[in-house]
Amino acid sequence: MKTSDYNEYFVPTFSRSGPPLVKGKGVYLYDATGRKFLDFGSGIAVNALGHAHPALMKAMVDQSKKLIHTSNLYITPPHIELARMLVMNSFGKKVFLCNSGTEAMEAAIKFSRKYGSQTSEKKYHTLSFFNGFHGRTYGALSATAQDKFHKGFGPMLEGFHYSHLNDEKGTRKILDKHDFAAILVEPIQGEGGIHCASTAFLQFLRDYATKRDIVLVFDEIQCGMGRTGTLWNYEQHGVIPDLMAIAKPLGGGLPLGGLICCDKVAMAISPGNHGTTFGGNPVACALGCEVLKIVSKKPFLKKVTDLGIYLKSKLNELSIKYPVIKEVRGSGFLAGAELQIDPKEIVSKCKKAGLLVISAGSNTLRFMPPLIAEKKHIDAALSIFEKCL
Repeated sequence: MKTSDYNEYFVPTFSRSGPPLVKGKGVYLYDATGRKFLDFGSGIAVNALGHAHPALMKAMVDQSKKLIHTSNLYITPPHIELARMLVMNSFGKKVFLCNSGTEAMEAAIKFSRKYGSQTSEKKYHTLSFFNGFHGRTYGALSATAQDKFHKGFGPMLEGFHYSHLNDEKGTRKILDKHDFAAILVEPIQGEGGIHCASTAFLQFLRDYATKRDIVLVFDEIQCGMGRTGTLWNYEQHGVIPDLMAIAKPLGGGLPLGGLICCDKVAMAISPGNHGTTFGGNPVACALGCEVLKIVSKKPFLKKVTDLGIYLKSKLNELSIKYPVIKEVRGSGFLAGAELQIDPKEIVSKCKKAGLLVISAGSNTLRFMPPLIAEKKHIDAALSIFEKCL
């Protein structure tokens, strides 16, 4: 089994190299040659509890012995329990479960338009922000305000508009032009380069949306589920959305996404308006319950907060020593180092040295360790990063 097998059999949607990864344990991954890697990509923010976590392994085996799939024509205990836990641990009153972040955003766009249609058939416009990333299906892609993702797939869907994050004046100008159904925003733009929305800007969006009866949607697919030191990033701002898309770490490594909804939007949806064959899979939901039990505990989140501050402080020290680091951004275990150069070479050098990191935007490196990482793992990762610099 080698890289050439991948190139022979797969559509080239990803540029992959090196021997296949064959196992993981804690914060480490191992390839087919036995090489060990410190995983500071966490499966693109998916493996919040690292690899082979005993609670997840037990939940997966136990549920698999009972039911693997039934479809959404029926209810299963893990399905109900996860929805209950999400409602109890958020602003939401209702939950829609799906398979991915993209699907969660598609649901958010559809639910918002359905809600808006109760007022006017013209109330369908959607605002999102440059450098944001919401997914690759046509609704989510149209909401992703990055030309590189649109190239060759145009035209995008009608009714989508873009503004700049934290630009209240420019955003208000666009919002005043159309009858908007939804405003979509990532509190921290992950894929776009770890750009953080300010509390003042999110509050402006909340106030405007409330005044005009627009659905405010937070995309916490990457920054949610404890990654920034609170269970949800919106808690740090004190700004409550109407809908919140979640995914990535939710299923503990299995495909699982969700949309947490306020009552007024949820009640606009009727049976047959939307659906999914696999969403809310019993095994994925069983893992989701375990992830949420562990990640939502205050001591666990406090540790992520403290170590996240430490991670950023060490990156800032490196930025003083190495001018190639332009700026350090982020929160908790979602940290970005913007470089003066294309980060691809650094990503490659780090991998050769035993550290997995991921690029974001055009020139930013993302550091996203599993939430179980310790100080010693951060020190080891940044030691490798410094050597590569």
